[in-house]
Amino acid sequence: MLAIVIPYYKKAFFRECLESLAQQTNQNFNLYIGNDASPEDPTELIEEYKFQLKIEYKRFEKNLGGISLTQQWDRCLQLVRDEEWIMILGDDDVLGEQVVASWYQSLKEVEKKTNVFRFATVIIDAQSKSVSTKFTHPIWEQSVDSFYRRFTNRTRSSLSEHIFRKNCYLKYGFYNFPLAWHSDDRAWLDFSEGKSILTINKATVFIRNSALNISGKTDNFEDKINASILFYEYLITQKKRLFTNKQLLEIARSRVNLILRLRDLSLKERVALVAIHLRHPDREIYKRTVEKLPSDLKSLLRRWIK
Repeated sequence: MLAIVIPYYKKAFFRECLESLAQQTNQNFNLYIGNDASPEDPTELIEEYKFQLKIEYKRFEKNLGGISLTQQWDRCLQLVRDEEWIMILGDDDVLGEQVVASWYQSLKEVEKKTNVFRFATVIIDAQSKSVSTKFTHPIWEQSVDSFYRRFTNRTRSSLSEHIFRKNCYLKYGFYNFPLAWHSDDRAWLDFSEGKSILTINKATVFIRNSALNISGKTDNFEDKINASILFYEYLITQKKRLFTNKQLLEIARSRVNLILRLRDLSLKERVALVAIHLRHPDREIYKRTVEKLPSDLKSLLRRWIK
């Protein structure tokens, strides 16, 4: 069975979110709502839907999202009981009415072949108007290929349009990046465990982009950059076997450009960049560069490459 988990904080679009769940053509899911000590009380809205939806609601006394969004996700996920599959839905996002039904239809056919499902998406604004075309994906796609398409701006991805196996979450968890920026990207690489992601393109999740959510805000610029720097470092050091040398070089260059927006590169970061250049097909160019380095720096570089 499916658990849909909403880490609640803002009321502005919550009615639309709940209404989209009430309109699902397949109601075979349980809804868990975890209130992150919000000053905007949702209980009146929840009461309106208690006969249409199977809801378990919990108000937490301490706000965690302001410190760590992933910790707020975690305690909301602890509300889940025996369901084997989970969707974490933003309190401002909206499901097309066939999302749950189409997922169950696909599950019967491919349950043992994947740990992660995703849906097509459309971006909507604060007035619930579409501001993008429909984003679709290959039906079957390796998580690393999916990430790299996003990295190269050929697609988009967010948390709400995914359904994942609970056992995989319990095994890997969501890494605590600042603002949970890239926490979902890392999760799909981990949760998939080498299996492909299955996309259900015939059903759509509508993703909100407004001044009220993290994606739409502009006052958290530095936190987003720091999260991206940390995530790209993780890819370069822990997931490098998944990428080609050229892809690693592109990720490393992007990481360097992000660092330079905040500060100068450290000596270790400069050496690491040269080391990745050495793995690129044009390595002869970079060998000549390394020959110009001081002997102690060459020694450090050789240890890093090993």
